[in-house]
Amino acid sequence: MRKTFKLTHAKIKVPRLVEAIKFEVKKYLKRERRKELPPNVDFWDFDCRYGVDEASSEIIHVAAINKFISQAESEQLESFYLEILAKPGHRRKRPKQEQGHGEESAIEGEEEKIQEAAESQGT
Repeated sequence: MRKTFKLTHAKIKVPRLVEAIKFEVKKYLKRERRKELPPNVDFWDFDCRYGVDEASSEIIHVAAINKFISQAESEQLESFYLEILAKPGHRRKRPKQEQGHGEESAIEGEEEKIQEAAESQGT
């Protein structure tokens, strides 16, 4: 999907246009994710670009699309460019050091909170 969305209309108010655009993007993403995966592919990934026009568009993450659409509304832009291209995605395993590290630091953080709470109650 490569499209320049207009945020001006003679009869439709801007908030309704923004809702319609967000819904159209959501519908497109769902449609693309439903497509059959090629062999040796784990999921559909998306390359996304956003900007005032195609020439000034920058790479964004798929999860940030709604934020940028809302930003275009708050900046009162007349139009903006949005590009979403599906590509095959492959899951990568984390190195063993990182897998356990996140769980241990979360446990250590909880232990520190418990100790602080016990100390504050004791004084």
